Amino acid sequence: MTLFHHYDRLSARLDAAAPLLPLLSRVLFAAILLRYFWASAMTKLGDGLGGVITPSLGAYAQIFPRQMEAVGYDVSQLGLYHKLVVLAGTYAEVLLPLLIVIGLLTRLAALGMIGFIVVQSLTDLFGHGGLAHVETLGAWFDRLPDGVILDQRALWVFLLLVLAVKGAGALSVDARLARP
Repeated sequence: MTLFHHYDRLSARLDAAAPLLPLLSRVLFAAILLRYFWASAMTKLGDGLGGVITPSLGAYAQIFPRQMEAVGYDVSQLGLYHKLVVLAGTYAEVLLPLLIVIGLLTRLAALGMIGFIVVQSLTDLFGHGGLAHVETLGAWFDRLPDGVILDQRALWVFLLLVLAVKGAGALSVDARLARP
């Protein structure tokens, strides 16, 4: 047997395991990113039960850093638009990860999370001054894993792209609903 024959046999076995990729992607998302996004969302909620519709000061500062600085961190000077964006971002950080983990509307949730990560990254770079550090953008493909927003977020997006392209896979609500 030639080396290529062994390689072809191994490739066929790996191809047979490909349907497990979406399930593995959801498990990794749950293990790596679920608590991150939920913890972030909790910092945006206001006090008590009303906090679900009344975002915290920190929520506005995280999402609209320059506008908050311009108005002296007085939320009352911001409009309804700002409140709706903050609420939408907060709800997205809770609901989209949940949908991904349980595998419901997974492709749509993954696309939503990709959009969320893009907006989050742009806010970090332009709103929070990430561009002031040259290494933030210039460090792609370097040997250092720390402190580089875009390297890390590119991996997050790739994980979500697997779900957007392949769907939820096995052990998901999507798979259960698709059965006749």
